[in-house]
Amino acid sequence: MTLALYARRKQWPLDAVTVRLQHHRIHARDCAECETQEGMLDRIEREIELEGALSEAQRGRLREMADRCPVHRTLKSEIDIRSRLV
Repeated sequence: MTLALYARRKQWPLDAVTVRLQHHRIHARDCAECETQEGMLDRIEREIELEGALSEAQRGRLREMADRCPVHRTLKSEIDIRSRLV
């Protein structure tokens, strides 16, 4: 949704966006670029398919914007969930 809104605002020819995700649990020691080196980590692999007559520069900018969407930023941040029964 973030990419579609951004492209619409820029009047870019984005016809459709398809996002595919895969979730894996991996050993932290198998992730060289991760801060955590013990225990298990969640890894999400993301594929973004952009349809439309976009230039390479537009495609690159949309790729950058994908990392700025609220869902991506939430998943990348530390999450503190507190539950209560009501």
